[in-house]
Amino acid sequence: MSETQQHWDRHYQTEIEDYPLPALVLQQNQHLLPKRGEALDLASGLGANALLLATHGLQTQAWDISHTALAKLSAEAGRRQLVLVTQQRDVSAAPPVADSFDVIVVSQFLDRALCPYIISALKPGGLLFYQTFCQIRVNNEGPQNPEFLLKDNELLNLFSSLTPRVYREESLLGDTARGWRNRAMLVAEKACKYK
Repeated sequence: MSETQQHWDRHYQTEIEDYPLPALVLQQNQHLLPKRGEALDLASGLGANALLLATHGLQTQAWDISHTALAKLSAEAGRRQLVLVTQQRDVSAAPPVADSFDVIVVSQFLDRALCPYIISALKPGGLLFYQTFCQIRVNNEGPQNPEFLLKDNELLNLFSSLTPRVYREESLLGDTARGWRNRAMLVAEKACKYK
C-alpha cells in the first residue's frame, strides 16, 4: 500500500454525518449532461459527483486511490438504489484510455501531467466538468502546496484543445466576500469528428 493511499484512507476514516454535495461545476451545469453514456468521476473521493451522474442515468464509474472512500461510496449508492462501479486506482499512474467516456468529472484534484490523458479519454462530443483550487485566493481554503493550485486562467490553458462551454474564475475582483472565489470551474466539449 502506497503512502498516498494510506494518507487518503486515514482521511476518509471519520464518520460521515452529512454526505457531501457534488461539485458546483456539476450541480450548476447538470442540464448539459447527455441523456445516456459512460461517465467517470476521476479521483472521486466519496463520489458525490458519481452519485449525481448515476442519478441522471449515466453508466458511471468512480475511481480513487482510497479503498475507504470507495467503500463508503458503494454503501451510499446502495442506500440510494443507484448502480455505479467503483475502482481503486491511482489515476496518475493508470489514467483512462482513449475514447472511453462521454463525461469526465474532476473536482478538488490537480495533476497537470494527467490532463492530456483526460482529453484523450473523452469520446468525440464528450464533456469535461472540472473544478479545483486557484493560487490567487481570498483565504487559505484548499491545499497549500502550489503544485496543487491553478495559476491564473491555467485551467483554460490545460484544456485549450477543448471548446469551453462554461468558465468561471473570479480571482480578487470586486467584493471578495461574495461570488465564486478560491476556485476555477470549466465545462468543456471535445469536438466531434464529423462537425
